[in-house]
Amino acid sequence: MLSTRLKATIRQTYRQIADGLPGFVPRKEQNFLVAEIAKTLTGEYDKQRRILVAEAGTGIGKSLSYAQGAIPVARLTQKKLVISTATVALQEQLIHKDLPFYHRHSELPFRFMLVKGRQRYCCEHLLEQAASGAELANFELDFFLQNTGSLSKSKPSDSDKDRYRALWQAYTEGKWDGDRDNWPEPIPDTCWDRIAADRHTCNKALSHHQHCPFHRARNDMESADVLVVNHALLLSDLTMGGGIILPPPDECIYVLDEAHHLPTIARDHGAASASVKGSRRWLEKLVQSAGKLARTLNKESLLDPQLKLQDALASIQPDLKAVEQWLAANDRLFDGEPHYRFAEGVLPDPLPMLAENLKESSKKALRALDRMQGAIGEALKDGEIRRKEAEPLLAESGFHLQRLESFCALWEMLGRHIPTGKTPLARWMAKSDDGDIWLHASPIEVGYLLEEWLWSKCLGAVLVSATLTALSSFSYFRHQVGLKEHDGTRYLRLRSPFEYQKAELYLPKMAHEPNSPDFTSELVSVLPRMLAGKEASLVLFSSYRQMNEVAAGLRAKGLSLLVQGEASRNALLTLHKQKCDGGQASILFGTGSFSEGLDLPGHYLTNLVITKLPFAVPNSPVEEATAEWVQQRGGNPFLQLTVPEASRKLIQACGRLIRKEADRGRVTILDRRLLTKRYGKGLLDALPPFTRRIE
Repeated sequence: MLSTRLKATIRQTYRQIADGLPGFVPRKEQNFLVAEIAKTLTGEYDKQRRILVAEAGTGIGKSLSYAQGAIPVARLTQKKLVISTATVALQEQLIHKDLPFYHRHSELPFRFMLVKGRQRYCCEHLLEQAASGAELANFELDFFLQNTGSLSKSKPSDSDKDRYRALWQAYTEGKWDGDRDNWPEPIPDTCWDRIAADRHTCNKALSHHQHCPFHRARNDMESADVLVVNHALLLSDLTMGGGIILPPPDECIYVLDEAHHLPTIARDHGAASASVKGSRRWLEKLVQSAGKLARTLNKESLLDPQLKLQDALASIQPDLKAVEQWLAANDRLFDGEPHYRFAEGVLPDPLPMLAENLKESSKKALRALDRMQGAIGEALKDGEIRRKEAEPLLAESGFHLQRLESFCALWEMLGRHIPTGKTPLARWMAKSDDGDIWLHASPIEVGYLLEEWLWSKCLGAVLVSATLTALSSFSYFRHQVGLKEHDGTRYLRLRSPFEYQKAELYLPKMAHEPNSPDFTSELVSVLPRMLAGKEASLVLFSSYRQMNEVAAGLRAKGLSLLVQGEASRNALLTLHKQKCDGGQASILFGTGSFSEGLDLPGHYLTNLVITKLPFAVPNSPVEEATAEWVQQRGGNPFLQLTVPEASRKLIQACGRLIRKEADRGRVTILDRRLLTKRYGKGLLDALPPFTRRIE
């Protein structure tokens, strides 16, 4: 049961929020969500499994709900609350609007902060060296191209040097905190990468790095009660075991907003890749670097790791050469395509044996190089080497350590034995523009990873989004994130409080379905009628090619259009709003990325046209491997994967129309498969309860 104290805190805060928010409308859905969050996190339903999956429709007020429900629980239990989002826009809303507002109207004292990855901060000492014109090893290592393993000898340009001096001056005068995002103008990647902090070089254990911007930000994190992060940073921490960047999972309560993005981001963090020729060139550089490290330090303690590193690298080269020769001999596998996927994730001989050898050799090399870098740090602490000499060595060895970690991860995944009946890995090779071949490996299901990394360890978690169900069920999402139907996890679906019946869902007659070659020309024919007399229209397409063909056809008929890709997203939206505010009709054309996160309330959108159901064709190796695995188990990839994903995306697309209480308008869907195919009814029934008009 919720304690009397906790109930009183939540109720009092709610009253103060109601008094402080102009036009506040009490909503039973929001009250219920707040209560369910608090009950779940305090273990009222299940003391061992304090997880809530909540789909909260537009207008409920998700961020204020989880602030009210989770922050009091975290404060009273003296645990960290980690709020993770998928987009920068939501992070900024939380940091600059929602959390400050809740803080002002809450009786609970708490501190909150935005937590960023290490690469968003400069290293104070690298910046100082860059501003003074000193040439560190970082200037010779092109970190922007580090995935290729290539080493660049390019030097900073004159404009880069001017920028470093300006950054250093602002930093020393306290006008800039070392955060890349807080500099008033964009800093080019090639310029930033020379001064960015990395975990090998900018090490807190070294006294002269303890006050670098990243470490100062981490010190602030220790005293913060609420940490706002993105899913990528959260997954980076979890893949390293947790507690490396963020506090350990067993000391945290999590709110995962925009949780429908979590499976894809988790899958990306579980993947690995490396190029073959690029890796061989880089490994040759590593041999030279190891020799330079040993000569510079000239310590007896370095002899053993140096010899082990040289032995490991000597073992790697012939095996990597054998892989390269096999790839060259089997070039026909590509058959003119940019990638070739190994069916069922099974590598042909002799690749499994070579992968196993490369895994073991690279692990030995990694251990030896780590010891060598540790020796540099020790020598610096003991005064055996000057900072000026140590910094470039740390930077260079740090670069190689990062490359070795990625290299080792790839061969571990390529060499991993998957028992019969267990979910395989997606394994494939791809050609790059320079003729090199990249090898890739990725999990196709990540639910078990999220269970291992997060659900089984955390004190509690709330997964929330406006679209977590597909075809009116949580089953698809539950499987994606590794939750079981009867594992104690709570599920809650709260419909939007908005009156969707005041908007219309219109399915007009169409002569052709989208798979017809005449569908595009029919769009050019019917869209002028759909757009005529409308103030603000958004037309969504499933492909750039079709969007551009239709745009050309309509412009030939005299229509004025704002088309995605012809200007930045922000520029298009600004122009669209200016036209709407000026009483002009405005027509936006966009693809799938415009169907999510686009907020056009009121008169900025009254006419939404969806040309085609958002069915994704499995054209990436991971999607192909997933479909293959489902089919092998007797399933139907289209019905089990494609249709549920299309349902979620269609709901998101339709959600662009009604953003505020008073919003009105029409959603038109030009895909008759909603009526002619068996799966259509499920897709239709999952949509908001618009008034329907079907021809």
